[in-house]
Amino acid sequence: MAVGASRMTTPQEPDEPSGPPGRGKGGGPWFSSRVTVCAVLLAALPLGLLAVAAWLGRHVRPSADEWCFLPVVRDHGVAGLVGKFYVTDNGRVGNALLVGLYAEFPVAGHQWYALVSGLLTLLVVWTLTVLLLRRAGQRAPRGIPLLVAATVTAVFLLATPNTYKTLYWPAGSVSHTLAPVLACAAVVPALCARGRRGRTAALVTVVLAGVLIGTLSEETSIVGLVVLSGLLLTGRRLVTERAWPALRTWALLGAAGIAVGTAVLMTSPGSRRRRTRFGAETTSMISPESLAASARGFARIVETVLTTWPYAGAVAAGLLLGLLARPGGTGSVLRRPCRPLPLAACGVLAVLVAGYLCTVVTYPVFGARVSSAARTWNDYLLLYVLLLVAVGALLGRALRTRMPRPWAALAAAVAATVLAVSVVGLARPLHQLGQDMRVRAGQWDRQDARLRAGAASGAKVLPYTPLPVAGMLEPFRDRGRIGWPARCVADYYRLDAVTYSTRLP
Repeated sequence: MAVGASRMTTPQEPDEPSGPPGRGKGGGPWFSSRVTVCAVLLAALPLGLLAVAAWLGRHVRPSADEWCFLPVVRDHGVAGLVGKFYVTDNGRVGNALLVGLYAEFPVAGHQWYALVSGLLTLLVVWTLTVLLLRRAGQRAPRGIPLLVAATVTAVFLLATPNTYKTLYWPAGSVSHTLAPVLACAAVVPALCARGRRGRTAALVTVVLAGVLIGTLSEETSIVGLVVLSGLLLTGRRLVTERAWPALRTWALLGAAGIAVGTAVLMTSPGSRRRRTRFGAETTSMISPESLAASARGFARIVETVLTTWPYAGAVAAGLLLGLLARPGGTGSVLRRPCRPLPLAACGVLAVLVAGYLCTVVTYPVFGARVSSAARTWNDYLLLYVLLLVAVGALLGRALRTRMPRPWAALAAAVAATVLAVSVVGLARPLHQLGQDMRVRAGQWDRQDARLRAGAASGAKVLPYTPLPVAGMLEPFRDRGRIGWPARCVADYYRLDAVTYSTRLP
């Protein structure tokens, strides 16, 4: 395509008729309506699972770090928590802002968090799917983008080794689950941009989002920089000459925003205190020993992820998308002809590089436990799940253009079956987690009532029984020998101290 050309249209595919849609080979209204019904029925599985997960959120109660956040927000507001994070805790002012928003509504904020974050993830992925199809000059039957988004959301949130810390623990989710979702949301204005004002709004959005991500999550910042660097290195091969300057400017400004936010975080007193507390000031992340240990830890993470079979549902969703999408015909697109193998190879490389660098960054804090700190994987697991969908879509496109239509229909039926089995397989562990959460909620509420009543009657020291769930930290671990965060629990109930107890109220 010559530089300065007005547009680039998608090439005619071998199985597409040249005329308008009808009831024949190209698939007409009857075909579209039948596929739409099937897609909606299939999407009901992940959507139903997500609805159950959101409903179980009513059993969430504060634990771990949240015991320390709640008294600060109660006494000093969100601004007080932002100041505490910047000066004392970790420097993550963006993180403090989001934590403060749900901590303003103590227990209720925890209970609603799963619904709000899950719905946000679904809407972002759904919107991205629709816009990327439009930009690629493709159209899919109605219901397919929703099916893809619902499957991605269910797999991302529920297939991890610890769903509680991924979805239900707001403090951990803000840092490692919500952060990559917000990074994806920053792409939406760029895909919607039309005209000078739209492009300006997209550039402003990506800068502000970059600064927020930089002060929200070090690991998501790394993933963002890896992806943006990949776009700068390969973008000229992906989009037309007319679209390349805009993509280059957008990627550079996004990287600059992340760099600014990261600089604010890393130079903060809180970040220096945290590095000192975990010995990171004296341990080099780039020493040969640390890099080798990080590689071993990341290899174990990769093994765990690759053997987690529900992720096959994301590939199946992409396969259905590739099999059922068709060229848009009249819409102009800004991409070059698709080269599946190099495109997939770049995606795999981006996930591996981002995952390893995230492991390198977290190793000084977690040490040998870096391969079991599953919540920190989520920063790059969303990228991994999206890659699986993209690989499935590329495979589906290849099958559609090279296989007879009956075989393509059989492939779609197999993909739908795999997707359904993968989603249904997530139901049992979610049910068991819900049972554990329900039991803890009842115990927590009884103990909460006793502590509040004791504090109201003038008591200054009261017993506290640890109530752990899904590996969450509680006061008095190791049979009472480790007290953190007992001091924060006492502050929450306006007591001088709480003591270790084994008797539940």
